[in-house]
Amino acid sequence: MIRHRPSGSGHPYSVDTEQRWPVVPEAGGSATLGVRADASVDGVTVEFERTADGGGAAETVELPLERVATTSRGRVTDGGHLASAQARLARAVGGWQVTSPELTSGAEYRYRFTARHEDGRLERTRWFEFRAAVWRPAADAIVTSGDSRVVLGSVRVFDDGARIHRVRFSLRLAEGERVTGFGERYDALDHTGTELDSVVFEQYKSQGAERKTYLPMPFAHVVGGSGWGFHVDTSRRVWFDLGAADPALIEVEAQTGPDGELTVRFFDGDPTAVLRGFLDGVGRAEELPDWVFRLWASGNEWNTQAEVMRQMDLHREHDIPVGSVVIEAWSDESTFTAFRDARYAVSEGGGPHRLADFDFPADGAWPDPKGMTDELHARDIKLHLWQIPLIKMRPHPAGQAAADASGAIREGVLIEEPSPGGGTRPYRNRGWWFPLALMPDLTDERAAAWWTEKRRYLVEEVGVDGFKTDGGEHAWGDELVYLDGRRGDEKNNTFPVAYAAAYGELLRSSGKAPVTFSRAGFTGSQAHGAFWAGDENSTWDAFRWSVNAGLSAAASGIVYWGWDIAGFSGDIPDAELYLRATAASVFMPIMQYHSEFNHHRTPSRDRTPWNIAVRTGDGQVIPVFRELVRLRERLVPYLAASAAETVRTDLPLMRPLFFDHPADPAALSGTSWMLGRHLLVAPVLEPGVRTWPVTLPAGEWIDVWTGDTVAGGRTVEVEAPLERIPVFATADAPAELLALFR
Repeated sequence: MIRHRPSGSGHPYSVDTEQRWPVVPEAGGSATLGVRADASVDGVTVEFERTADGGGAAETVELPLERVATTSRGRVTDGGHLASAQARLARAVGGWQVTSPELTSGAEYRYRFTARHEDGRLERTRWFEFRAAVWRPAADAIVTSGDSRVVLGSVRVFDDGARIHRVRFSLRLAEGERVTGFGERYDALDHTGTELDSVVFEQYKSQGAERKTYLPMPFAHVVGGSGWGFHVDTSRRVWFDLGAADPALIEVEAQTGPDGELTVRFFDGDPTAVLRGFLDGVGRAEELPDWVFRLWASGNEWNTQAEVMRQMDLHREHDIPVGSVVIEAWSDESTFTAFRDARYAVSEGGGPHRLADFDFPADGAWPDPKGMTDELHARDIKLHLWQIPLIKMRPHPAGQAAADASGAIREGVLIEEPSPGGGTRPYRNRGWWFPLALMPDLTDERAAAWWTEKRRYLVEEVGVDGFKTDGGEHAWGDELVYLDGRRGDEKNNTFPVAYAAAYGELLRSSGKAPVTFSRAGFTGSQAHGAFWAGDENSTWDAFRWSVNAGLSAAASGIVYWGWDIAGFSGDIPDAELYLRATAASVFMPIMQYHSEFNHHRTPSRDRTPWNIAVRTGDGQVIPVFRELVRLRERLVPYLAASAAETVRTDLPLMRPLFFDHPADPAALSGTSWMLGRHLLVAPVLEPGVRTWPVTLPAGEWIDVWTGDTVAGGRTVEVEAPLERIPVFATADAPAELLALFR
């Protein structure tokens, strides 16, 4: 076997051995051409042809490739983790690459590879073609609205003579101006002096260190001067240099359609006005019911009805209120529509089932899902079920999973990819989670309805209140083909938006509020449900990164947001981190704990307060957690009223201080935030401290715990015992709000 994929796997941050790089090379440079081959291949050459602009005879050279280590999808695939020495060898020797001759503008290039096997057999690929591109001026490539700040003469396009691939332009950055926004960002609020991009990506843990995100947006606030912002109005990938190369410039580069045209919208005013202008074009949140502000509870090992109810009983036993339970491991892990152990007849056409179609064995994992849901509702607890937007194909599907896969292909509801022989075939997931799975095109109304109808019985008959719409990041590759004919470069970022929207419509059409809980998103996600910060370890770094994520998401118009309290992965947090994280989460829009699957090994890694108490031996955990959740319950009316105001006015619910104090340089450097109109929250983000410095903006502030009035415009050292964090109220805060803290 010999394989070459010109565009690679589509991993946005890694180059695969078997691809061409750059995919669109620049004239005057060269291209790396690579293949992946079986271990039996002992030599590879490439025939490389150049045809000059205007035609004429092709110039051909034959180049030998050299062995390289094989990398794929961001991972080196040789190494000791593989199952056998033979597999390791195959990957270690399977990579081959060569650098092309210097490329010229206007020429057409084509190439094919020949592999020589140890037995003398030759194997050839098909021919592949490309053109080298040049950057040229193109003032008309940028269409603007608002007060344009595009630097005169800065617009250029990357043109290969047949089509335009990218556009570049510059914006002036004045002294003292700082750049923030860009969707959910973990490393910092202030991105001045850095580079970043906007592509939906599943970064499993360490998002702050990696500077990658599930929920990007090509939208920015520029604060510290007159106040303005901009939105690169595209769903394609955009790269930003925010004063890194030149402190006086913002440099923007974006993929384009073949016409090379790009729209950029500019907004003037304070941060709320800038955000309002952005949301006017992309959509804004709708109010969700008050119950979303109560505690959400979850654990990946709550995979039976008995365990779910045991955990809810423990909440009641410890007198800790809970408003929602999220069950992740509920399904057969094959269809993601049927409860594990349920017996039913396969719907051969892949059509939906009703509740009456299922028999739930008394000794099964879920003997009575409807009864369980009714009992949860009787306890005033809402139920959410986990979802994944894929048809699992490994191991080879059987039963209903096989019928669903066949039905999806027959009905034509799948995202597709180019096939080696021409035409298209169903796209197979290239990510490392559920590899080779099929992916329904949820951006298409018909396909989305086909998919969600399979889940309607869960809402209308079982009584489910919402869905955890996990894993919206699996569309990899600019060349993917969606049902409307558009390609992955334009559509992949929009997939998680459509995913949440499809489930929201299912809920709405069934008479329920459209409560979805997503980690992935893009421009337009503002209008679709709630979000959490994704997968993280239980570390103080992850805590700080998640605070940044929530504040930057809010600055970009996400209203309902939370995180996995104190992280969900790896060993448990210590008691201090757990309680500090819980105290901060009291003052975030969504308050929820969750834990990763640990194969039921002991000791348990559940993030329940009782497990943390047992594991750490700290007797403060349960009583402090209880009082913090009770405070949260008292704050629900304030949160609900504040969320309604946010939807009405666009003033973010959980907002960075620069919204209220855009001229204050300290407002972008800290991790405090305003919650609604009246509360300033300063989480404790370091271990081992019992006081915390809080920078208060100008004016008078009230310490909600003591009632003391404190003058602002300075940094004050505040008492921060383990059972509380610094919280201040504005001088005009209602007395009934202050009374909630005493």
